[in-house]
Amino acid sequence: MKTGLLFDFTVDKASKTVFVTKEFAAELSLVWDAFTKQEILDQWWAPKPWLSKTKSMDFKVGGRRFYAMVGPEGQEHWSIQKYTSISPKINFKFFSAFADKDENPALPGSDWDLNFSEHDGTTKVVITIKNDSLERMEKMIEMGFKEGFTMTLNELENLLKKLNK
Repeated sequence: MKTGLLFDFTVDKASKTVFVTKEFAAELSLVWDAFTKQEILDQWWAPKPWLSKTKSMDFKVGGRRFYAMVGPEGQEHWSIQKYTSISPKINFKFFSAFADKDENPALPGSDWDLNFSEHDGTTKVVITIKNDSLERMEKMIEMGFKEGFTMTLNELENLLKKLNK
């Protein structure tokens, strides 16, 4: 396994797209499970001190995940992910939108495309987030998406170390 794992976060305003590449010192099957199984996902899909709380998740094409980011004061920010494509342990795609607590989406949203590959025990995840509007992407960035998602991926890295033992 290599040291000095890759992490890259790039914003391309012209294409309304965010590109994130992150390597993990873990086998592909474990990283895949961390992104696709509710019981693992809720352990890391939020920057501390926030928590991820999934109300429902059906990981299949046409299925969805409805969850909240729950803050330390109990505040809830809800989101919906609708799965549009799944190629097991290679790729999955979903449409993401903020929502209210009753699952009413706040459009526009963004299309997420996650690609997984493994080489010598290191798994690389390449995430492309295409936004429906530049305004939405800029709002996402202003809300601290880069910092929050970086912290979230670091939470995953720490969790994978524990699960790998």
